[in-house]
Amino acid sequence: MSGATSRIPIMFNPLSAGFMEDPHPHYTEVRRHAPVHENPGGFWMVSRYEDVETLLRGDHSVDKRTARGATDSGRPQRLKGLALIDQDPPHHTRLRKLVSQAFTPRAMSGIEPVVRALVDEALEELGRAGGGDLVEALAFPLPFAVITRILGMPEVDTVRLRELTSLLIRLGEPGAGSGAKADIEAADAEMVELVSDAISRKRRARGDDLLTALIDAEDDGDRLTHDELVAQVAMLYVAGYETTVNLISGGILALLRHPEQLDLLRTTPGLERNAVEELLRYEPPVHLARRITLHPLLMAELTIPAGSVVLASLAGANRDENFWGPDADRLRLDRENARRHVTFGGGAHYCIGGGLARIQGRIAIGELVRRFPDLEQAGEVRWNGLLSLRGPARLPVRI
Repeated sequence: MSGATSRIPIMFNPLSAGFMEDPHPHYTEVRRHAPVHENPGGFWMVSRYEDVETLLRGDHSVDKRTARGATDSGRPQRLKGLALIDQDPPHHTRLRKLVSQAFTPRAMSGIEPVVRALVDEALEELGRAGGGDLVEALAFPLPFAVITRILGMPEVDTVRLRELTSLLIRLGEPGAGSGAKADIEAADAEMVELVSDAISRKRRARGDDLLTALIDAEDDGDRLTHDELVAQVAMLYVAGYETTVNLISGGILALLRHPEQLDLLRTTPGLERNAVEELLRYEPPVHLARRITLHPLLMAELTIPAGSVVLASLAGANRDENFWGPDADRLRLDRENARRHVTFGGGAHYCIGGGLARIQGRIAIGELVRRFPDLEQAGEVRWNGLLSLRGPARLPVRI
C-alpha cells in the first residue's frame, strides 16, 4: 500500500490535508517537485518565480474563449467581456490607455486624505469597543467605502452592491463549476443595471471624482462607451474590493503571528511602504492568476501547448527560495527586494489599482499598529474558503 501511495504524482490539489488552513506548505511541495505540471482538472500550473514572471509578462490571453475547446456559450459577455481584466490587445491596450487617466500618481495622491479619514473613523469605533472582528470593523468596510467615495457614486443600494460584488467574486473562483452559470448571469444583469443607472445619473450631476474622470477620459477623440464604463466600474468593485480586504486582514494577521516584526513596524519610522510590499509578498491577497497560451511554451523541459489554460501560482512564486533566498518563508518587513513580488501580476495586465491598494494597506495597517500598542489576537481566525482570493473572513482582536 505504501508503494502505491508513493507513486501518486505531486500536483496542485486544494483538497489536500490542511490546505484551507495554510496552503503554503503545499505550494512549496508543488514548486519543488512539480514546478510545471499538467493537472487532471484541465489546466497547467507553474510555480517558480522565474516561470510565473515569464508567463505573466508574455503575450498570452486572459480571455477564456481562446482556450482549446472553448465556446462562446460560457460566461455572459456584456459585463465580463468588456472589463479591462478580461480583454486582450488591441482592445485591452485601448481600454487601459483610457482608464489609466483616472489612476495617475497625482490622482492617487489626492486619495490619501480620504483613506486617512475613513481609517480614523473605523479605528475610533474599534477603540471605543475595546476590539472586535477586524475584518468587519476595518478590512471589509474600508475598501468598499474608498471605491464608492473616490468614484463619486451617486446614491445607490450599497448593501445590495456589496452582496453582488461578493457573489460575483465567489462565482468567479476556480472550481465554481458550470452550474454557477445561471447565478453569474443573474448577478451580472443586476450589477449592470445598478451601475448603469448610477453612471446615467452621474452624467447629469458631474463632480470632481473618478467616475466623472472615466466619463471624460479621451484619447484622440476616443471615449469609453456606456457599456465599457459599466464594465470598468463593476471591475473596480469586483477586482479591487476583496483583494484589499485580504491585504489588510491577512497583513495584520501575519504581523500578529510575528510579534517581532509587528514591533519593528511600530518602532521604525518610514517602514510602512516596504512593510506593505513584504506583506503583499508573504501573504498575497490573490494566490492564482490565469493565462491562456497563444503559442507553445517551453518550461522545465515540458512543452505547454497553445490554447492551454495555465494557472500561475503567485503565492508559490512569492516564496520561491531560488529567487528570494533561504529565508523566503520568513516575514521580514525590511526585505530589500520585497517590491519584486508578483502579487499584482505583470506585463500588460499589471494591476491598474495596485497603487490604490498600497495606499489603503499602508495607512490602515500603519495607523492600527501605532494607535493600539497592545493589539492582540482574541480568538481563532476563520478563512473565507476561497482558493484564489484567500483571506480571513473573521479576525477577532483585543486592543
